[in-house]
Amino acid sequence: MPELVFFSGTMDCGKSTLALQIEHNRSARGLVGMIFTRNDRAGEGKLSSRLGLVTDAVEVGDRADLYTHLVDHLTQGRRADYVIADEAQFLAPEQIDQLARVVDDLEIDVYAFGITTDFRSKLFPGSQRLVELADRVEVLQVEALCWCGARATHNARTVGGVMVVEGAQVVVGDVTDSTDEVGYEVLCRRHHRRRMTATTARAATLSPDVLPVT
Repeated sequence: MPELVFFSGTMDCGKSTLALQIEHNRSARGLVGMIFTRNDRAGEGKLSSRLGLVTDAVEVGDRADLYTHLVDHLTQGRRADYVIADEAQFLAPEQIDQLARVVDDLEIDVYAFGITTDFRSKLFPGSQRLVELADRVEVLQVEALCWCGARATHNARTVGGVMVVEGAQVVVGDVTDSTDEVGYEVLCRRHHRRRMTATTARAATLSPDVLPVT
């Protein structure tokens, strides 16, 4: 039976790499897929991974109807044997409903990939709807690590390496060492709660206030 599967994890856990692997494996067997994405780091209409792999995709706008897009595609005599939706956390809840309808009414497998929570540890609306509707939720097994070496479970937004907890839910950025741009870093829960990034931890280590007293 066709399924709606949600592959979830933090940044750096290989979600987009797995999406590209699924696309490669199926296309190598003669299957044809439809790839949706939104706000990919490589630019509009691209699905990319941090390993440098990239392929073309359909950029999803605010008002896009994914079910209608598939129906139009099929009625034009073209194929779609499966659907991949990357950066699914950025999709609207109603667009997740449309993906579920693709599975139920068109009988096409849908593989969605996304981050579950934002930099404030709040559920993205798209991810919340996927958890509610998916036939399966798969937590990716490639564990990202916090700077301390523990398993990373939270995504942090940084400016100049300093964690911030206010601002718009969606600001496109990437893991970066820049001192003046928005970046992201994965942290364990303990250091996310303490707002301690790799940069601020390094600064604390160098501070005379925390050096051993002799």
